[in-house]
Amino acid sequence: MYYNKLGIVFLFSLLFTACGNKEEKSNVSGEGKVVEQAEQIETIAFQNKGHELVYKMTQKTGSYQDLLDLKDVVYEYTYRTADQKEDVSIESYIFDGELSHAKYLKHERTLAELEGEMEQGYNGKDFWLKIDGEEITDANSVASVVFTRKTNFYWFAMMQKLLDPGINYEYLGQKQLEGENYEVVKVTFQSAADEATDIYQLYMNPKTDLIDQFLFTVVSKKVTDPILMRVSYENIDGVLIPAYRKYTKSDWDATVIKDVWVEEISNNIQFNQQVDRALFEKD
Repeated sequence: MYYNKLGIVFLFSLLFTACGNKEEKSNVSGEGKVVEQAEQIETIAFQNKGHELVYKMTQKTGSYQDLLDLKDVVYEYTYRTADQKEDVSIESYIFDGELSHAKYLKHERTLAELEGEMEQGYNGKDFWLKIDGEEITDANSVASVVFTRKTNFYWFAMMQKLLDPGINYEYLGQKQLEGENYEVVKVTFQSAADEATDIYQLYMNPKTDLIDQFLFTVVSKKVTDPILMRVSYENIDGVLIPAYRKYTKSDWDATVIKDVWVEEISNNIQFNQQVDRALFEKD
């Protein structure tokens, strides 16, 4: 996540090829037109093969710079648990500064005890919560907002953020899951305070160069046993977003312990909506 536990160390030297080597990259405009852009290939000092595989993945999904170029996004997000209770929110982000706002149409899972229309925001400095337009300052409620704002943003932009400063990569080799061969990469995050941080184990499909599924922990919630997340992508304006995700309990071999899933669904994703920064302020 954009924050101490999900930052990534990525110190490398960029050496532009003397001959100006170029590759063709296709982007889809908002009107569905294919635009061919020649981009100069970067030569990167990779930590190891795992690092190289993650970089190669971002050549398919788009980089965080591609998100910055798209400015902002607005979409409808549904979080649904196995008992069919759900949150439904209109999420708005500005990628420069990772600003985050949500207006909830339904909140049966997040702060369900607070009745009324819920609004959450992060302005780059402060997190805030309102119910029916009135600010809620209860520490536990605000802590929930901190987690939700960070988490929702990160899951949306995760693939592009896997090259953020602050990460170590470890190539674990190949593994077959349900008849599919995968390259497995372990990701760990550095912490300035030397605190325990999350572990991610990425299952990368060599046919597509994409992450089909991954294991992760949530140390901030004291979840150190792995959770398995499976993803499906949607191409929006040339960027691949994991618009459908589902997760369940697992082990470190990515074996499903119980076939009960939580779903996370992003619909009507629209970039470059000229979102006003005032939306992210509580006043």
